[in-house]
Amino acid sequence: MEVDTMRKITSFLAMMCMFVACTVTPRLAQAQIAFEHVNVLPMTDEEVRTDWTVLVEGDRITAAGPTAEVEVPETAERIDGTGKYLIPGLAEMHGHVPSPNESDEYIASLMFLYVANGVTTVRGLLGEPGQLAFKEATADGSLLGPALYLAGPAFSGGTISSPEQADQRVREQVAEGWDYLKVLPGLTREEYDAMAMAANEEGIPFIGHVPFQVGLLHAIEMGQQTIDHLDGYIEYLRDGGDAVDPERLETAIAMTKEHGVWVIPTMALWETILGVPSTADMENYEELKYMPPDMVAGWARSQDRRRAGDGFSQERQDLIAAQRIDLLRALNEAGARILMGTDSPQVFSVPGFALVRELPFMVDAGMSPYEILVSGTRAVGDYLHEKDTFGTITTGSRADLILLNSNPLEDVMRVFDRAGVMARGQWVSESEIQERLAEIAAGYR
Repeated sequence: MEVDTMRKITSFLAMMCMFVACTVTPRLAQAQIAFEHVNVLPMTDEEVRTDWTVLVEGDRITAAGPTAEVEVPETAERIDGTGKYLIPGLAEMHGHVPSPNESDEYIASLMFLYVANGVTTVRGLLGEPGQLAFKEATADGSLLGPALYLAGPAFSGGTISSPEQADQRVREQVAEGWDYLKVLPGLTREEYDAMAMAANEEGIPFIGHVPFQVGLLHAIEMGQQTIDHLDGYIEYLRDGGDAVDPERLETAIAMTKEHGVWVIPTMALWETILGVPSTADMENYEELKYMPPDMVAGWARSQDRRRAGDGFSQERQDLIAAQRIDLLRALNEAGARILMGTDSPQVFSVPGFALVRELPFMVDAGMSPYEILVSGTRAVGDYLHEKDTFGTITTGSRADLILLNSNPLEDVMRVFDRAGVMARGQWVSESEIQERLAEIAAGYR
């Protein structure tokens, strides 16, 4: 790593320590915290456990069971959970991590936006040198943010010009310590195959888009671990026309399940990419106040250009959006493996808050509140089981938790009615969250 980059990261981490100390004042990760008399949805099944106590020490859950059976040390901080519901933290499985070249304030604020909304795990897919330092900082508690799992700089038509280069780039990113290889459009089939074979040899997953020349079925056969945005599905199902071919749908779902592929729908963002919502409607999103105004203005310009582009047809885009809902419904009904994600920050998609836009699409696709919660908790723990233990409220799991004021199984949108969030054992009450959010908004006014 270059000296200048290392200096910037060292300065950044020092600033993070000051940020954490001066704003939300999280508890030390070594402290013991007990959630007492709380209703617990452990996500091991759909049953709510009543009058439980969950004990946390450091970044781990050390006990979880009926209050009468869990001994709470006298020195532990006690949080009264009477009438409240405790669930595992949620995940953003297609998120973006800031560039180290951004301002310290922006980096700290963006990472906090995830936690403020109960997002305690982020799979970052906008790789850039220096980001691995953020992963270390959230792991050791010097940066209050979600646990990070990061893809390196992308494989695309703009970064790869030969199969040999694709092979070399795989091995370089493995040596650098990235968790994933990110696939973007533009790769030829030969370049994609060289990347895939090297990745399979090195044991590093490749994830993301399905390049046009590769196609959905070939990407699945080559071992792509996740297909994000349902990329490649509609193109395959329509086969050049406007209608979905039922036989192709059956084939695509069967292949997805047979090869154990995970899908991250990012439905709300893709409606924006299709140009379905108007710019004026999205400019009224309340959460935009937590993002830099010049960035939001850029989002508005890009959306206006998209809708004003040659060949734009509202009717056609609405049809594709409806077909995506039908596809997600079919995948869920067939038992395909679905992970929660929004692709934020992105056009009108604000970290953490983007789930407010995403979850209603999952409801529209027929997913139950429990199925939606699984996609952001237990399923993520299953997907990342080789990295850590989390996604359920069980002894030994990472202490990523959301304390809610009401039962999310009755209405999944209740995940946003919080009393507080715990990320890796660091507890932040809702009053502290709102105080920090107000500071972020004020800084952009």
